[in-house]
Amino acid sequence: MKVDKISISFGAELGDEVRAAALKTGKGLSSWLAEAAAAKLRAEALSEFLDTWEKNHGALTEAELSRAQIQLGLRRRKASL
Repeated sequence: MKVDKISISFGAELGDEVRAAALKTGKGLSSWLAEAAAAKLRAEALSEFLDTWEKNHGALTEAELSRAQIQLGLRRRKASL
């Protein structure tokens, strides 16, 4: 795999927090940052997709958003009484 080395700078506090987060997961700093960057890119792509979808089809309803959250495991279904 080709590797692209990049030099980055953080404020001291953020740098400490990033190193601690990588250490906590047992990953190297480069791997942790690469995963974080990939997650950010996926989130931005999803946001762009949803913006375009809503422009073409209208805003998502509360029911649609709720169903999506449940399907993505972001929220549990309420127990039926």
